[in-house]
Amino acid sequence: LGNADACGAFQAFSLFVKAKEVPAASRCPGGGEGVRWRCCRQAFEELPGIHRHVALHHSGDVGRQAGLGAGPAEHGGCPAGGPAPAGSAARPSGHSHSNPEISWALPDTSHLSHDDLTSQVGEVLLYYCYCEVKDPEKLCAWQKALCQHLHLTGKVRVASEGINGTVGGSKVATSLYIKVMLSQPLFKNILCQEDFKSSAGGAHCFPDLRVGVFKEIVPMGIDPKIVSYKETGIHLSPQEFHREVEQYLSQASQGQSDTILLDCRNFYESKIGHFQGCLAPDIRKFSYFPSYVDENLELFKDKRVLMYCTGGIRCERGSAYLRSKAVCREVYQLKGGIHKYLEEFPDGFYRGKLFVFDDRYAICSNEDIISACRYCGVLWDQYKLCSSQHCRQLVLTCPSCCNKGLTACCPVCQEKELKVTSRASGQTLKEECECTRKRPRVPIERVSPRLLDTGK
Repeated sequence: LGNADACGAFQAFSLFVKAKEVPAASRCPGGGEGVRWRCCRQAFEELPGIHRHVALHHSGDVGRQAGLGAGPAEHGGCPAGGPAPAGSAARPSGHSHSNPEISWALPDTSHLSHDDLTSQVGEVLLYYCYCEVKDPEKLCAWQKALCQHLHLTGKVRVASEGINGTVGGSKVATSLYIKVMLSQPLFKNILCQEDFKSSAGGAHCFPDLRVGVFKEIVPMGIDPKIVSYKETGIHLSPQEFHREVEQYLSQASQGQSDTILLDCRNFYESKIGHFQGCLAPDIRKFSYFPSYVDENLELFKDKRVLMYCTGGIRCERGSAYLRSKAVCREVYQLKGGIHKYLEEFPDGFYRGKLFVFDDRYAICSNEDIISACRYCGVLWDQYKLCSSQHCRQLVLTCPSCCNKGLTACCPVCQEKELKVTSRASGQTLKEECECTRKRPRVPIERVSPRLLDTGK
């Protein structure tokens, strides 16, 4: 296609979406023989891609220019009839009159090399922000464009109640990502630098980029309108939480504690790392947490509850749900989660690894190993996926046992693996094995006060 063909294609498409011509197509500077189209500082190699982009982002821009730098209320770009300058910067303003709180700005990366944005040496960011989002779909589209622009991979959940993400990339890319997120008007005065938890990693820690709109930014299974993050527990800084845990363990050793140190993560997370003296529910999903609370209300009656999770987001909704039952004396939560605590107290009261939801599975701050190989019992805390194709459970199996072929989460799964491989292609078996059968969906705690008081 030549530029003339491009103009015709965009004129036709503009008529289709009932919008004026979008003058954002041009040869990519330095792009060689291939023709690529640019809009909103993104490059598109094929027309269907730019068509989808225009339909999603510019179909309502009738009578207004679209593209980087088009006007004070637009998201910037090429002046009418000309190509997009490689180094043009986006205006930090709202995208349109219908949703002015969302800025469609993307950072200027023209001064950076390809290696700057794609280096394997990088980090993984974890963050969330509760706020009112009037148009989650537009925020989702901008977030996807931003991550693609910076070559970030990971998972981002958007909902009317906010955003929750974990992304990986080069340090240059993650630094720019934080800067743009903090300048986004939607998050101003809510999100701050400290809300981003970082750890060594990169884009390779995730298989791809997944950005979507959901009902909840953390899947608890309760409508946000029924249990709101606005009713959360009292936030404690890592220093305050450390002092509370220290006092709790001291009192518990003397049989005088009225506090429960509650881990609201899943069992496979707490299995490889947790706070000393915690109560860690044997639940598989966070969506089981409300039922766990309902079935164990007597356990929490008149207690002071200290809650914690990986980065703090599950405690926001979890503490709100616990408070809604009106049985606890007080509910506190660790601000920033275990991530922030370990930054301040790497050798504190949290022992073992910190489970993370990416291909690393765990990160560490101390040398303690508190879990064991599923087969031989030797100390081991490095997860692998069950080798059975139908199963997505994690298994702790040491190198010695792996060499013996013990790579499934249980004997039943090991047998099913053989059945799956002997079946016709495309057929699978339901995920059901000893791991799922023996674990009640919602465990009822049978913990004596003496055991709780001794911190076991």
